Amino acid sequence: MDEITADAVEKRSDNSKKESFVFDVLTLAGGTTFAQILTILAAPVLTRLYGPDDFGVWAIYLSITSIISVIACMRYEYSIMLPESSEEAVNLLGLSFLAVLLVTGLTFPVIWCFKEPIVNILNSQQIGNYLWLVPPFIFVNGLFLALNSWNSRTKLFKRLSLSRVFSSVSSTVTQVGIGFTEKTGASGLIVGSLAGQSIATFALGGQIWRDDRKLIVKNLSWEKIYEGFKKYRKFSLVDTWGALMNSISWQLPAFLLSAFFTPAVVGFYSLGFRLLQMPMSLIGGSISQVFFQRASRAFAEGTLASLVENVFRMLVVIGMFPILILTIVGSDVFTVIFGKAWAEAGIYAQILSLWAFVWFISSPLTAIYVVVKKYHFGFHYNFFNLITRLLSLTIGGLLGNARTALILFSLSGIAVYGYLCLKMMSYAGVKTSKVMKIVISNFILFVPAGTVIITLKILEIDKILLVIFSGMIVCLYYVYILKKDAQMKKIIREFRN
Repeated sequence: MDEITADAVEKRSDNSKKESFVFDVLTLAGGTTFAQILTILAAPVLTRLYGPDDFGVWAIYLSITSIISVIACMRYEYSIMLPESSEEAVNLLGLSFLAVLLVTGLTFPVIWCFKEPIVNILNSQQIGNYLWLVPPFIFVNGLFLALNSWNSRTKLFKRLSLSRVFSSVSSTVTQVGIGFTEKTGASGLIVGSLAGQSIATFALGGQIWRDDRKLIVKNLSWEKIYEGFKKYRKFSLVDTWGALMNSISWQLPAFLLSAFFTPAVVGFYSLGFRLLQMPMSLIGGSISQVFFQRASRAFAEGTLASLVENVFRMLVVIGMFPILILTIVGSDVFTVIFGKAWAEAGIYAQILSLWAFVWFISSPLTAIYVVVKKYHFGFHYNFFNLITRLLSLTIGGLLGNARTALILFSLSGIAVYGYLCLKMMSYAGVKTSKVMKIVISNFILFVPAGTVIITLKILEIDKILLVIFSGMIVCLYYVYILKKDAQMKKIIREFRN
Protein backbone atom coordinates (compact mmCIF):
# COMPACT_ATOMS: atom_id res chain seq x y z
CA MET A 1 0.00 0.00 0.00
CA ASP A 2 1.30 3.48 -0.88
CA GLU A 3 2.43 5.68 1.97
CA ILE A 4 -0.38 7.78 3.40
CA THR A 5 0.65 11.30 4.34
CA ALA A 6 -1.15 13.66 6.70
CA ASP A 7 -2.15 15.88 3.78
CA ALA A 8 -3.54 12.89 1.96
CA VAL A 9 -5.71 11.91 4.90
CA GLU A 10 -7.00 15.46 5.26
CA LYS A 11 -7.78 15.58 1.58
CA ARG A 12 -9.56 12.26 1.84
CA SER A 13 -11.59 13.57 4.76
CA ASP A 14 -12.46 16.95 3.24
CA ASN A 15 -12.65 16.36 -0.49
CA SER A 16 -12.88 12.69 -1.40
CA LYS A 17 -15.80 12.05 0.94
CA LYS A 18 -18.67 14.03 -0.56
CA GLU A 19 -21.44 12.24 1.28
CA SER A 20 -24.06 14.41 2.90
CA PHE A 21 -24.92 14.70 6.57
CA VAL A 22 -27.91 12.44 5.96
CA PHE A 23 -25.78 9.84 4.17
CA ASP A 24 -23.31 9.77 7.08
CA VAL A 25 -26.17 9.40 9.56
CA LEU A 26 -27.72 6.58 7.53
CA THR A 27 -24.35 4.84 7.23
CA LEU A 28 -24.02 4.78 11.00
CA ALA A 29 -27.69 3.98 11.44
CA GLY A 30 -27.37 0.98 9.12
CA GLY A 31 -25.10 -0.92 11.47
CA THR A 32 -26.96 0.39 14.50
CA THR A 33 -30.28 -0.69 12.99
CA PHE A 34 -29.07 -4.24 12.53
CA ALA A 35 -27.62 -4.27 16.04
CA GLN A 36 -30.80 -2.92 17.60
CA ILE A 37 -33.08 -5.24 15.65
CA LEU A 38 -31.01 -8.22 16.78
CA THR A 39 -31.14 -6.98 20.38
CA ILE A 40 -34.91 -6.51 20.21
CA LEU A 41 -35.42 -9.95 18.69
CA ALA A 42 -33.22 -11.51 21.37
CA ALA A 43 -34.91 -9.66 24.26
CA PRO A 44 -37.97 -11.99 24.55
CA VAL A 45 -35.57 -14.95 24.63
CA LEU A 46 -33.30 -13.35 27.24
CA THR A 47 -36.24 -12.49 29.51
CA ARG A 48 -37.11 -16.17 29.56
CA LEU A 49 -33.54 -17.33 30.19
CA TYR A 50 -32.73 -14.74 32.86
CA GLY A 51 -34.93 -13.34 35.62
CA PRO A 52 -35.46 -9.76 36.82
CA ASP A 53 -32.77 -10.25 39.50
CA ASP A 54 -30.23 -11.23 36.83
CA PHE A 55 -31.13 -8.21 34.71
CA GLY A 56 -30.78 -6.07 37.82
CA VAL A 57 -27.25 -7.31 38.59
CA TRP A 58 -26.31 -6.84 34.93
CA ALA A 59 -27.63 -3.26 35.07
CA ILE A 60 -25.58 -2.55 38.20
CA TYR A 61 -22.42 -3.90 36.51
CA LEU A 62 -23.03 -1.78 33.42
CA SER A 63 -23.65 1.26 35.62
CA ILE A 64 -20.31 0.82 37.38
CA THR A 65 -18.39 0.35 34.13
CA SER A 66 -20.23 3.21 32.43
CA ILE A 67 -19.22 5.70 35.11
CA ILE A 68 -15.54 4.80 34.90
CA SER A 69 -15.53 4.39 31.11
CA VAL A 70 -16.63 7.96 30.50
CA ILE A 71 -13.31 9.19 31.92
CA ALA A 72 -11.22 6.29 30.60
CA CYS A 73 -9.54 8.62 28.08
CA MET A 74 -9.65 11.60 30.47
CA ARG A 75 -11.82 13.20 27.74
CA TYR A 76 -8.81 13.60 25.44
CA GLU A 77 -10.70 11.55 22.85
CA TYR A 78 -12.80 14.64 22.10
CA SER A 79 -9.70 16.69 21.35
CA ILE A 80 -8.88 14.34 18.44
CA MET A 81 -11.59 16.09 16.40
CA LEU A 82 -10.32 19.62 17.01
CA PRO A 83 -6.88 20.17 15.38
CA GLU A 84 -6.56 20.82 11.65
CA SER A 85 -3.32 18.84 11.46
CA SER A 86 -3.61 15.06 11.23
CA GLU A 87 -0.15 14.82 12.84
CA GLU A 88 -1.45 16.51 15.97
CA ALA A 89 -4.59 14.34 15.96
CA VAL A 90 -2.49 11.15 15.78
CA ASN A 91 -0.62 12.13 18.93
CA LEU A 92 -3.85 12.99 20.70
CA LEU A 93 -4.98 9.46 19.81
CA GLY A 94 -1.80 8.16 21.45
CA LEU A 95 -2.43 10.38 24.47
CA SER A 96 -5.93 8.91 24.78
CA PHE A 97 -4.50 5.39 24.75
CA LEU A 98 -2.08 6.29 27.57
CA ALA A 99 -4.97 7.71 29.59
CA VAL A 100 -6.86 4.43 29.15
CA LEU A 101 -3.90 2.46 30.51
CA LEU A 102 -3.65 4.79 33.51
CA VAL A 103 -7.35 4.70 34.40
CA THR A 104 -7.56 0.92 33.94
CA GLY A 105 -4.50 0.43 36.12
CA LEU A 106 -6.04 2.53 38.90
CA THR A 107 -9.31 0.61 38.71
CA PHE A 108 -7.75 -2.69 39.86
CA PRO A 109 -6.69 -1.56 43.38
CA VAL A 110 -9.92 0.40 43.90
CA ILE A 111 -12.04 -2.68 43.14
CA TRP A 112 -9.80 -4.85 45.33
CA CYS A 113 -9.90 -2.51 48.34
CA PHE A 114 -13.55 -1.46 48.21
CA LYS A 115 -15.27 -4.66 47.09
CA GLU A 116 -17.18 -5.26 50.33
CA PRO A 117 -18.39 -1.65 50.77
CA ILE A 118 -19.62 -1.64 47.16
CA VAL A 119 -21.55 -4.87 47.72
CA ASN A 120 -23.12 -3.60 50.95
CA ILE A 121 -24.10 -0.19 49.59
CA LEU A 122 -25.71 -1.69 46.48
CA ASN A 123 -27.57 -4.29 48.55
CA SER A 124 -26.52 -7.06 46.16
CA GLN A 125 -24.19 -9.88 47.15
CA GLN A 126 -24.29 -11.24 43.60
CA ILE A 127 -22.56 -8.20 42.08
CA GLY A 128 -19.47 -9.01 44.15
CA ASN A 129 -18.87 -12.06 41.95
CA TYR A 130 -18.43 -9.88 38.86
CA LEU A 131 -16.49 -6.84 40.03
CA TRP A 132 -13.22 -8.38 38.80
CA LEU A 133 -14.61 -8.04 35.25
CA VAL A 134 -14.87 -4.24 35.59
CA PRO A 135 -11.23 -3.32 34.65
CA PRO A 136 -11.18 -5.40 31.41
CA PHE A 137 -14.39 -3.69 30.32
CA ILE A 138 -12.94 -0.25 31.12
CA PHE A 139 -9.86 -1.05 29.02
CA VAL A 140 -11.66 -2.18 25.85
CA ASN A 141 -14.32 0.50 26.12
CA GLY A 142 -11.73 3.24 26.61
CA LEU A 143 -9.84 2.11 23.52
CA PHE A 144 -13.11 2.10 21.59
CA LEU A 145 -13.88 5.69 22.58
CA ALA A 146 -10.50 6.88 21.31
CA LEU A 147 -10.76 4.90 18.07
CA ASN A 148 -14.30 6.12 17.60
CA SER A 149 -13.16 9.76 17.72
CA TRP A 150 -10.39 9.09 15.20
CA ASN A 151 -12.93 7.38 12.97
CA SER A 152 -15.25 10.38 13.19
CA ARG A 153 -12.38 12.66 12.22
CA THR A 154 -11.63 10.65 9.08
CA LYS A 155 -15.39 10.36 8.34
CA LEU A 156 -15.17 6.66 7.49
CA PHE A 157 -18.38 5.83 9.29
CA LYS A 158 -18.74 2.43 7.63
CA ARG A 159 -16.01 1.18 9.96
CA LEU A 160 -18.04 2.07 13.02
CA SER A 161 -21.20 0.64 11.51
CA LEU A 162 -19.47 -2.68 10.91
CA SER A 163 -18.02 -2.78 14.43
CA ARG A 164 -21.49 -2.27 15.89
CA VAL A 165 -22.76 -5.25 13.93
CA PHE A 166 -19.92 -7.43 15.23
CA SER A 167 -20.56 -6.24 18.78
CA SER A 168 -24.27 -6.97 18.70
CA VAL A 169 -23.89 -10.42 17.17
CA SER A 170 -21.13 -11.55 19.55
CA SER A 171 -22.88 -10.14 22.62
CA THR A 172 -26.26 -11.66 21.78
CA VAL A 173 -24.88 -15.07 20.81
CA THR A 174 -22.84 -15.24 24.02
CA GLN A 175 -25.74 -14.23 26.25
CA VAL A 176 -28.22 -16.61 24.65
CA GLY A 177 -25.68 -19.44 24.43
CA ILE A 178 -24.70 -19.27 28.11
CA GLY A 179 -28.34 -18.91 29.10
CA PHE A 180 -29.29 -22.10 27.27
CA THR A 181 -26.34 -24.18 28.42
CA GLU A 182 -26.41 -23.47 32.15
CA LYS A 183 -28.09 -21.39 34.80
CA THR A 184 -25.33 -19.10 36.06
CA GLY A 185 -27.25 -16.04 37.21
CA ALA A 186 -26.19 -12.79 35.59
CA SER A 187 -22.82 -14.10 34.35
CA GLY A 188 -24.12 -14.81 30.84
CA LEU A 189 -25.41 -11.26 30.45
CA ILE A 190 -22.21 -9.70 31.82
CA VAL A 191 -19.78 -11.90 29.88
CA GLY A 192 -21.83 -11.27 26.73
CA SER A 193 -21.49 -7.50 27.18
CA LEU A 194 -17.74 -7.78 27.66
CA ALA A 195 -17.42 -10.03 24.61
CA GLY A 196 -19.45 -7.64 22.46
CA GLN A 197 -17.45 -4.56 23.48
CA SER A 198 -14.17 -6.39 22.93
CA ILE A 199 -15.15 -7.54 19.44
CA ALA A 200 -16.32 -4.02 18.52
CA THR A 201 -13.04 -2.49 19.73
CA PHE A 202 -10.78 -4.93 17.93
CA ALA A 203 -12.87 -4.77 14.75
CA LEU A 204 -12.70 -0.96 14.62
CA GLY A 205 -9.05 -0.91 15.67
CA GLY A 206 -8.12 -3.48 13.03
CA GLN A 207 -9.72 -1.45 10.24
CA ILE A 208 -8.05 1.77 11.38
CA TRP A 209 -4.65 0.07 11.67
CA ARG A 210 -5.06 -1.42 8.20
CA ASP A 211 -5.84 1.94 6.58
CA ASP A 212 -3.94 4.49 8.69
CA ARG A 213 -1.01 2.66 10.28
CA LYS A 214 1.66 4.42 8.20
CA LEU A 215 0.27 7.81 9.13
CA ILE A 216 0.12 6.82 12.80
CA VAL A 217 3.58 5.26 12.97
CA LYS A 218 5.22 8.13 11.07
CA ASN A 219 3.80 10.94 13.22
CA LEU A 220 3.50 9.43 16.69
CA SER A 221 6.10 10.75 19.14
CA TRP A 222 6.44 11.20 22.90
CA GLU A 223 7.26 14.88 22.42
CA LYS A 224 4.10 15.56 20.42
CA ILE A 225 2.00 13.56 22.87
CA TYR A 226 3.31 15.72 25.70
CA GLU A 227 2.55 18.88 23.69
CA GLY A 228 -1.01 17.65 23.22
CA PHE A 229 -1.29 16.94 26.93
CA LYS A 230 -0.28 20.52 27.77
CA LYS A 231 -2.38 22.14 25.06
CA TYR A 232 -5.64 20.41 25.97
CA ARG A 233 -5.13 19.82 29.69
CA LYS A 234 -7.60 22.57 30.67
CA PHE A 235 -10.22 21.08 28.37
CA SER A 236 -9.59 17.68 29.91
CA LEU A 237 -9.67 18.84 33.52
CA VAL A 238 -12.86 20.87 33.12
CA ASP A 239 -14.80 18.48 30.91
CA THR A 240 -13.76 15.35 32.81
CA TRP A 241 -15.58 16.40 35.96
CA GLY A 242 -18.66 17.45 34.03
CA ALA A 243 -18.70 14.18 32.10
CA LEU A 244 -18.17 12.18 35.28
CA MET A 245 -21.10 13.86 36.99
CA ASN A 246 -23.26 13.34 33.93
CA SER A 247 -22.39 9.64 33.88
CA ILE A 248 -23.08 9.23 37.60
CA SER A 249 -26.44 10.95 37.19
CA TRP A 250 -27.33 8.52 34.37
CA GLN A 251 -26.48 5.51 36.54
CA LEU A 252 -28.11 6.75 39.75
CA PRO A 253 -31.43 4.94 39.11
CA ALA A 254 -29.73 1.53 39.05
CA PHE A 255 -27.72 2.28 42.20
CA LEU A 256 -30.48 3.90 44.25
CA LEU A 257 -33.24 1.51 43.17
CA SER A 258 -30.96 -1.33 44.22
CA ALA A 259 -30.11 0.33 47.54
CA PHE A 260 -33.71 1.22 48.45
CA PHE A 261 -35.52 -1.75 46.91
CA THR A 262 -34.26 -4.98 45.27
CA PRO A 263 -32.26 -6.05 42.20
CA ALA A 264 -35.57 -7.20 40.69
CA VAL A 265 -36.80 -3.60 40.64
CA VAL A 266 -33.53 -2.62 38.96
CA GLY A 267 -34.18 -5.42 36.46
CA PHE A 268 -37.63 -4.04 35.58
CA TYR A 269 -36.17 -0.55 35.24
CA SER A 270 -33.22 -1.69 33.16
CA LEU A 271 -35.36 -3.61 30.64
CA GLY A 272 -37.90 -0.79 30.37
CA PHE A 273 -35.26 1.89 30.00
CA ARG A 274 -33.09 -0.20 27.65
CA LEU A 275 -35.85 -0.91 25.18
CA LEU A 276 -37.12 2.64 25.47
CA GLN A 277 -33.67 4.03 24.77
CA MET A 278 -32.82 1.74 21.84
CA PRO A 279 -35.04 3.36 19.21
CA MET A 280 -33.94 6.76 20.52
CA SER A 281 -30.23 5.93 20.20
CA LEU A 282 -30.82 4.24 16.84
CA ILE A 283 -31.00 7.59 15.08
CA GLY A 284 -30.07 10.00 17.86
CA GLY A 285 -26.69 8.40 18.46
CA SER A 286 -25.86 8.43 14.77
CA ILE A 287 -26.97 12.06 14.41
CA SER A 288 -24.87 13.00 17.44
CA GLN A 289 -21.82 11.25 16.00
CA VAL A 290 -22.02 13.16 12.71
CA PHE A 291 -23.37 16.41 14.20
CA PHE A 292 -20.23 17.12 16.24
CA GLN A 293 -18.08 17.05 13.13
CA ARG A 294 -20.53 19.15 11.09
CA ALA A 295 -21.19 21.64 13.90
CA SER A 296 -17.46 22.35 14.24
CA ARG A 297 -17.31 23.23 10.57
CA ALA A 298 -20.59 25.19 10.60
CA PHE A 299 -19.41 27.30 13.55
CA ALA A 300 -16.28 28.30 11.63
CA GLU A 301 -18.38 29.12 8.55
CA GLY A 302 -21.04 31.09 10.48
CA THR A 303 -23.90 28.69 9.59
CA LEU A 304 -24.35 27.00 12.97
CA ALA A 305 -27.85 28.40 13.63
CA SER A 306 -29.25 26.98 10.40
CA LEU A 307 -27.67 23.58 11.01
CA VAL A 308 -28.93 23.35 14.59
CA GLU A 309 -32.49 24.39 13.73
CA ASN A 310 -32.69 21.79 10.97
CA VAL A 311 -31.24 19.02 13.12
CA PHE A 312 -33.62 19.91 15.96
CA ARG A 313 -36.65 19.67 13.70
CA MET A 314 -35.39 16.34 12.35
CA LEU A 315 -35.12 15.01 15.90
CA VAL A 316 -38.62 16.17 16.85
CA VAL A 317 -40.19 14.75 13.70
CA ILE A 318 -38.48 11.40 14.22
CA GLY A 319 -39.03 11.04 17.96
CA MET A 320 -42.21 12.72 19.19
CA PHE A 321 -44.90 10.58 17.53
CA PRO A 322 -43.68 7.09 18.55
CA ILE A 323 -42.77 8.22 22.07
CA LEU A 324 -46.25 9.62 22.65
CA ILE A 325 -47.73 6.36 21.38
CA LEU A 326 -45.56 4.41 23.80
CA THR A 327 -46.71 6.65 26.64
CA ILE A 328 -50.20 5.29 26.05
CA VAL A 329 -49.56 1.59 25.32
CA GLY A 330 -46.20 0.86 26.98
CA SER A 331 -47.48 -1.68 29.52
CA ASP A 332 -49.45 -3.47 26.80
CA VAL A 333 -46.38 -3.72 24.56
CA PHE A 334 -44.24 -5.28 27.31
CA THR A 335 -46.99 -7.69 28.37
CA VAL A 336 -47.48 -8.94 24.82
CA ILE A 337 -43.78 -9.28 23.96
CA PHE A 338 -42.20 -10.38 27.25
CA GLY A 339 -45.09 -11.88 29.19
CA LYS A 340 -47.12 -10.80 32.20
CA ALA A 341 -44.10 -11.13 34.50
CA TRP A 342 -42.53 -8.08 32.84
CA ALA A 343 -45.62 -5.83 32.81
CA GLU A 344 -44.05 -3.65 35.52
CA ALA A 345 -41.16 -2.89 33.17
CA GLY A 346 -43.72 -1.58 30.66
CA ILE A 347 -45.18 0.74 33.28
CA TYR A 348 -41.69 2.04 34.04
CA ALA A 349 -41.21 2.68 30.30
CA GLN A 350 -44.45 4.70 30.21
CA ILE A 351 -43.31 6.78 33.17
CA LEU A 352 -39.95 7.50 31.55
CA SER A 353 -41.11 8.00 27.96
CA LEU A 354 -41.65 11.79 27.93
CA TRP A 355 -38.33 12.34 29.65
CA ALA A 356 -36.71 10.05 27.07
CA PHE A 357 -38.09 12.22 24.26
CA VAL A 358 -36.73 15.44 25.77
CA TRP A 359 -33.39 13.71 26.25
CA PHE A 360 -33.50 12.47 22.64
CA ILE A 361 -33.97 15.93 21.13
CA SER A 362 -31.38 17.60 23.38
CA SER A 363 -28.62 15.00 23.66
CA PRO A 364 -27.12 15.39 20.15
CA LEU A 365 -27.07 19.16 20.66
CA THR A 366 -24.80 19.01 23.72
CA ALA A 367 -21.80 19.14 21.38
CA ILE A 368 -22.65 22.82 20.83
CA TYR A 369 -21.18 24.00 24.13
CA VAL A 370 -17.91 22.30 23.21
CA VAL A 371 -17.97 23.78 19.71
CA VAL A 372 -18.56 27.33 21.00
CA LYS A 373 -16.00 26.71 23.79
CA LYS A 374 -18.37 27.15 26.73
CA TYR A 375 -16.61 24.39 28.66
CA HIS A 376 -17.73 25.52 32.10
CA PHE A 377 -21.38 25.15 31.12
CA GLY A 378 -20.95 21.37 30.97
CA PHE A 379 -19.69 21.24 34.55
CA HIS A 380 -22.42 23.46 35.99
CA TYR A 381 -25.21 21.77 34.04
CA ASN A 382 -24.09 18.25 34.92
CA PHE A 383 -23.77 19.18 38.59
CA PHE A 384 -27.35 20.48 38.60
CA ASN A 385 -28.55 17.39 36.73
CA LEU A 386 -26.85 15.11 39.25
CA ILE A 387 -28.36 16.89 42.26
CA THR A 388 -31.93 16.88 40.89
CA ARG A 389 -31.75 13.18 40.04
CA LEU A 390 -30.27 12.31 43.40
CA LEU A 391 -33.01 14.21 45.23
CA SER A 392 -35.89 12.81 43.17
CA LEU A 393 -34.77 9.19 43.50
CA THR A 394 -33.91 9.54 47.19
CA ILE A 395 -37.31 11.05 47.99
CA GLY A 396 -39.04 8.23 46.10
CA GLY A 397 -36.87 5.67 47.87
CA LEU A 398 -37.62 7.11 51.32
CA LEU A 399 -41.33 7.02 50.45
CA GLY A 400 -40.89 3.32 49.72
CA ASN A 401 -42.39 3.42 46.23
CA ALA A 402 -40.36 2.68 43.10
CA ARG A 403 -42.95 4.17 40.75
CA THR A 404 -42.99 7.42 42.71
CA ALA A 405 -39.20 7.55 42.53
CA LEU A 406 -39.26 7.13 38.75
CA ILE A 407 -42.06 9.69 38.31
CA LEU A 408 -40.02 12.28 40.20
CA PHE A 409 -36.93 11.24 38.25
CA SER A 410 -38.80 11.68 34.95
CA LEU A 411 -40.23 15.09 35.87
CA SER A 412 -36.86 16.42 36.96
CA GLY A 413 -35.33 15.06 33.74
CA ILE A 414 -37.90 16.82 31.58
CA ALA A 415 -37.15 20.12 33.31
CA VAL A 416 -33.36 19.76 33.22
CA TYR A 417 -33.04 18.47 29.66
CA GLY A 418 -35.61 21.01 28.48
CA TYR A 419 -33.39 23.74 29.87
CA LEU A 420 -30.34 22.14 28.24
CA CYS A 421 -32.07 22.07 24.86
CA LEU A 422 -33.10 25.71 25.02
CA LYS A 423 -29.64 26.77 26.19
CA MET A 424 -27.91 24.95 23.34
CA MET A 425 -30.31 26.52 20.85
CA SER A 426 -29.52 29.91 22.38
CA TYR A 427 -25.76 29.33 22.01
CA ALA A 428 -26.36 28.44 18.37
CA GLY A 429 -28.46 31.57 17.78
CA VAL A 430 -31.85 29.86 17.33
CA LYS A 431 -34.83 31.70 18.84
CA THR A 432 -37.05 30.00 21.44
CA SER A 433 -40.15 30.88 19.42
CA LYS A 434 -38.88 28.71 16.56
CA VAL A 435 -38.25 25.84 18.95
CA MET A 436 -41.79 25.99 20.35
CA LYS A 437 -43.32 26.27 16.90
CA ILE A 438 -41.61 23.07 15.79
CA VAL A 439 -42.69 21.16 18.92
CA ILE A 440 -46.32 22.35 18.86
CA SER A 441 -46.84 21.69 15.15
CA ASN A 442 -45.65 18.10 15.54
CA PHE A 443 -47.78 17.51 18.63
CA ILE A 444 -50.86 18.64 16.69
CA LEU A 445 -50.00 16.04 14.07
CA PHE A 446 -50.11 13.36 16.78
CA VAL A 447 -53.48 14.31 18.31
CA PRO A 448 -55.82 12.39 15.91
CA ALA A 449 -53.88 9.12 16.20
CA GLY A 450 -53.44 9.53 19.95
CA THR A 451 -57.18 10.09 20.41
CA VAL A 452 -58.01 6.90 18.52
CA ILE A 453 -55.53 4.77 20.51
CA ILE A 454 -56.72 6.17 23.86
CA THR A 455 -60.30 5.37 22.86
CA LEU A 456 -59.40 1.79 21.95
CA LYS A 457 -57.55 1.37 25.25
CA ILE A 458 -60.57 2.67 27.21
CA LEU A 459 -62.78 0.18 25.33
CA GLU A 460 -60.36 -2.53 26.53
CA ILE A 461 -59.80 -4.22 23.19
CA ASP A 462 -57.45 -7.20 23.05
CA LYS A 463 -53.91 -6.19 24.00
CA ILE A 464 -52.36 -7.93 21.01
CA LEU A 465 -54.67 -6.10 18.61
CA LEU A 466 -53.97 -2.80 20.36
CA VAL A 467 -50.20 -3.29 20.06
CA ILE A 468 -50.44 -4.30 16.40
CA PHE A 469 -52.68 -1.34 15.58
CA SER A 470 -50.33 1.07 17.39
CA GLY A 471 -47.37 -0.30 15.45
CA MET A 472 -49.22 0.17 12.17
CA ILE A 473 -50.04 3.76 13.08
CA VAL A 474 -46.37 4.51 13.74
CA CYS A 475 -45.37 2.95 10.41
CA LEU A 476 -48.00 4.99 8.55
CA TYR A 477 -46.74 8.12 10.25
CA TYR A 478 -43.20 7.61 8.96
CA VAL A 479 -44.48 6.85 5.47
CA TYR A 480 -46.44 10.11 5.58
CA ILE A 481 -43.41 12.08 6.78
CA LEU A 482 -41.18 10.73 4.04
CA LYS A 483 -43.73 11.39 1.29
CA LYS A 484 -45.63 14.50 2.38
CA ASP A 485 -43.51 16.57 4.75
CA ALA A 486 -42.18 19.31 2.45
CA GLN A 487 -40.05 20.93 5.15
CA MET A 488 -38.38 17.62 5.99
CA LYS A 489 -37.59 17.09 2.33
CA LYS A 490 -36.12 20.59 2.22
CA ILE A 491 -33.85 19.83 5.20
CA ILE A 492 -32.60 16.64 3.53
CA ARG A 493 -31.90 18.54 0.27
CA GLU A 494 -29.97 21.20 2.19
CA PHE A 495 -27.80 18.59 3.91
CA ARG A 496 -27.05 16.99 0.57
CA ASN A 497 -25.60 20.21 -0.80
